[in-house]
Amino acid sequence: MQKITTVVFDVGKVLFKWDLRYLFAKLIDDKKELEYFVSNVVTPKWHFQHDAGRPLAEMTAERTAEFPQYAALIDAYATRFNETIPGPIEGSLEIVSELTERGVPLFAITNFGAEFWDGFRPTQPIFDHFGGIIVSGVEKLVKPDPAIYALALQRFGLQPGEAIFIDDNLDNIVSARANGFAAHHFEEAQSLRIELNDLGLLE
Repeated sequence: MQKITTVVFDVGKVLFKWDLRYLFAKLIDDKKELEYFVSNVVTPKWHFQHDAGRPLAEMTAERTAEFPQYAALIDAYATRFNETIPGPIEGSLEIVSELTERGVPLFAITNFGAEFWDGFRPTQPIFDHFGGIIVSGVEKLVKPDPAIYALALQRFGLQPGEAIFIDDNLDNIVSARANGFAAHHFEEAQSLRIELNDLGLLE
């Protein structure tokens, strides 16, 4: 069995909190209307189109035509997206820093829209520690497509079995394991810390 030397992170819900409600709870006072909006208008499934590479302007124009009464809120999605990411997951960035101090190579594979990534990445110096980050919206490939893992191995210069991939989505974990990675299904930082310690990557 090949020794694991490298750690590859997901970003949303592994390193950073993410939920559309973090933004829209500020803008919609009525809880029932908030749930309607994030379940029917600006939804995770609809948002995923941008992760997959669809241009933001095209998406929002189409949605505004469909829900003109929510035009201002749809515009807020486009212009205030960083507010859907209120901060880091407790304990995760500390793990990144400790791995960096130990010289462990770090990379990331994230389902993230290209335009939103351009607005988020500069706000987070933690990513300076990463040797490379594959962004789905840039590549027009999304997890759990096997092709994104093949791209990661090639671009990061990794051999199959050399890296552990960390993601909160079980489908992504299953695909990673089938396509060249060991994997950890992330639920909270402490269990991740235990596994990385067992692998000899942390003390």
